[in-house]
Formats: sequence, structure tokens, C-alpha cells
Amino acid sequence: MHPQNLVQPTLNANPNVTPNMNHGGHEMFDVHEILSSTINVLDQYMIFRTFVQSQELIGILDRQYNFILSQYNLTAECFASGQKPHQETATYMIPNIVPPVYGLKPSAPKKPNQSLADVKDAGISGHMLGLIKSHASLLGMSCSEITNGTVRRVIASQIQHFIEMAYEIFMFQNKNAYYQVPQLTPSDTQQMLQAYIPATGAPQMPINNKPLH
Repeated sequence: MHPQNLVQPTLNANPNVTPNMNHGGHEMFDVHEILSSTINVLDQYMIFRTFVQSQELIGILDRQYNFILSQYNLTAECFASGQKPHQETATYMIPNIVPPVYGLKPSAPKKPNQSLADVKDAGISGHMLGLIKSHASLLGMSCSEITNGTVRRVIASQIQHFIEMAYEIFMFQNKNAYYQVPQLTPSDTQQMLQAYIPATGAPQMPINNKPLH
């Protein structure tokens, strides 16, 4: 277990408020949205499974489903109690990371499916990637609104793992040419890489409350 994944005890708890009532109004709405969104991801993964053809994609879907379900349970538990959940937050591990394939290959133009017979792994994995990326963004936007320290850290710790899950789906799509990655020319890439340099020396910060002019 990595230190950053350990949930710290709630240090900002109000002694006059019981842990399960230590929630602000924004937090209540945001965590409800997170939990509802998590259920939506899980339910859609279950539906997607009936259409998947690739055993590799089945493995990715099942592994991610089980991890997301465990994070849902942790979040629901600590939100209801306001306290540290019984289990520590886990780390999502990609079994095999492969380098990305750069460049574009000729491919047929895309169009909407005309029937369920047109549903293929390319589309299913695309839906999975969209769900996971959207949920990662939701977690990032919401956790800064959460006043309960334990709930905030449980949710914040999940962001990096949803990013890893998104990358795992991207790798599947990329190696099957479902998600192709163009590159800039070497000269353009080099120019972009050198567009920023580290700051040197100590910044001259203005005195507080002093007019700038």
C-alpha cells in the first residue's frame, strides 16, 4: 500500500458535530452525483459486457468493474458514516503496459451504427473510455467542495486510478488502431518542447496591500 493511498483520520472535524453530520451542503450534492455516476458506469459496463468480442477487452472490463465497485463501496460507507472506511483505498494496477503506437494508418470513415449487429469492440471500448475519463473529471471537480476530510481524501485518491483505467483502455484501442495518435514533425515537436524553461532566481513579490502603481 502506497502512503498516499492511506486515508488519514479526519483532523478538521467539528467537535460539536457528529461524524455522520460533518458534511456541507455542496458536499452532499456532489457526493450524490459521484455515487450516482459510479452506479451509471457500473451498470453500463454490465450492459457492454454482452457485446464484447475480444477476451482481452473482457478482461479489462471485468477488472475495472470490480475495482470501481470496490471504490463505490468505500465511498458510500465513509460518506454515510463520516469516518474512515473499514478497508484502505486500493491501487489499480495495469497488468501489462505497452508503448503507444504513433502515426496514422488508413481506415474506413466512421458512421453511426445502423443496428445492434454493428456494435463492435471499437465502439464499446470507446464508450468505456468516455465514461472513465468523464468520471475522473467529476471526481477532480467535486473533491475540492467536500468539507469532510475523510470523504475528501477517499474521493481524491481515486482520481489517479481512474486515469490509469482510462490509459489501459487507450492502450487496447491504440494497438488495435481504434485510437490512432498522430505526431507533430520532429522540428515542431522540438520547438514545442523548448517553449518553456524553469524560472531562475527568487521572484520579487510585491508588498501586501501596496498599490502596484
